[in-house]
Amino acid sequence: MKTPIRVAVTGAAGQIGYSLVFRIASGAMFGPDQPLILHLIEAPIEKVMKALEGVAMELDDCAFPLLKGVVQTSDPAVGFTDANWCLMVGAKPRGPGMERADLLKDNGRIFIAQGQVIDAVAAADARVVVVGNPANTNCMIAASQAKRLPPECFTAMVRLDQNRAQTQLAIKAGADLTTVQNIFIYGNHSPTMFPAFAHATIGGQPATSIITDTAWLQGPFCETVGKRGAAIIAARGASSAASAANALVDHVRSLVTPGTIHSVAVKSNGNYGFDANVWAGMPVRTTTPGSYEVITSYAMDEFAKSKIAATNKELLDERAFVAELMAK
Repeated sequence: MKTPIRVAVTGAAGQIGYSLVFRIASGAMFGPDQPLILHLIEAPIEKVMKALEGVAMELDDCAFPLLKGVVQTSDPAVGFTDANWCLMVGAKPRGPGMERADLLKDNGRIFIAQGQVIDAVAAADARVVVVGNPANTNCMIAASQAKRLPPECFTAMVRLDQNRAQTQLAIKAGADLTTVQNIFIYGNHSPTMFPAFAHATIGGQPATSIITDTAWLQGPFCETVGKRGAAIIAARGASSAASAANALVDHVRSLVTPGTIHSVAVKSNGNYGFDANVWAGMPVRTTTPGSYEVITSYAMDEFAKSKIAATNKELLDERAFVAELMAK
């Protein structure tokens, strides 16, 4: 049997965390032959820690063969110690009347502290995935605090947007979901993100030759994918937890499976016209487990360039909001 890996999850008793940890323990994320130890991290609040205890009890009751231990803690220095994967799900939600700038600064303080701890105590091969919103900028903030771990170890999740886009194309085309390939997300995990439909294929044919309604592709398609989270909140009165947890399983599973091509938010290094120092969604190919290379060969038409410019501006604005925090 393989040596167990340590997987840290922040916000483990929250909605996404509750949908996620059982999937991880079952083997869905790292495979059916990879044992693991879960490090469940929550806020130091009595009610929340009690809920976390209940999650751990349920994990015990599932009798997962791959689960070799559970750590429960409110101390990030304990939770991230020796972690091979740090899944940063927890973040402060946007409250009524809260400006986006205030949310960025509040979460900025959280991710600065967690980024410092991860860099200090996580495993030498640690990989960090940020889900808590605003995910791209929170990931940039955490990475900015690292002196030991390089920027490529930090990724943010845009896989939920990719999954949403794949499904919408399949529905519009009346095609099986599995026939839709090469739909990638560029930019921010926000309504400004761009699902690059011109590169997608359906049944091996260009998606634009199957779906010839250009107005739909440039309008309702992009809007539906970009605003799907808000639509789900309006429908069920709560955020998209199960689909976000599923997307995180997909994100990591793809990152540990060499040869997989998928959408990930990474340090852009100037690719596709993004500012070099923002974390932006783009297509990557997994090279070795946990590592990837950005695919830079996709050409962009004028519509795509305009969408990328808009989402890049948003990422730059977000960085400006937190620049003072990162400089301290």
